[in-house]
Amino acid sequence: MPEGVSPGRVTEDATLIGIDYGTRRIGLAVGGTRLGQARPLGALANVNGTPDWAALDARVAEWRPAAFVLGWPLGVDGEEPPIVAHVRGFARRLGRRYDRPVHTVDERYSSIAAGERLAERRRDGRKTRRATHADVDATAAAVILERWFDAGGGAAPAETSAPEAPR
Repeated sequence: MPEGVSPGRVTEDATLIGIDYGTRRIGLAVGGTRLGQARPLGALANVNGTPDWAALDARVAEWRPAAFVLGWPLGVDGEEPPIVAHVRGFARRLGRRYDRPVHTVDERYSSIAAGERLAERRRDGRKTRRATHADVDATAAAVILERWFDAGGGAAPAETSAPEAPR
């Protein structure tokens, strides 16, 4: 079992990779349980449901995460949209490929929150170029990972928590 992981739990000083799964791109972020913060890493291509596994392999080798936190798509009323079947399959492949826990967290409004973060960075001068779709996806992955930290992190794999809608 990877360092920083016990059966179904993550220790207080572990690195995790957050994931925002999309049909065209998969946003990635990295964060640590000690500070409960995450930062965007970029986005991978996802062509016809096939992620760029080589690029993900490189990120996993670089960051050596103890676990993954995957955004779980839900509609406004909590219903599961059709993309859930793809996300469920990706979660299974991810866990098997890297032999690490895959935790999930409700990803509702994460792309909106990401867009707001990026717009704020541009307004205050921390970001000079216009945000791309890949920027939004990677920032959404950071939002997802931070939600998991905020919800207490370290919960059993596949446990979801519903965040409040942004105001």
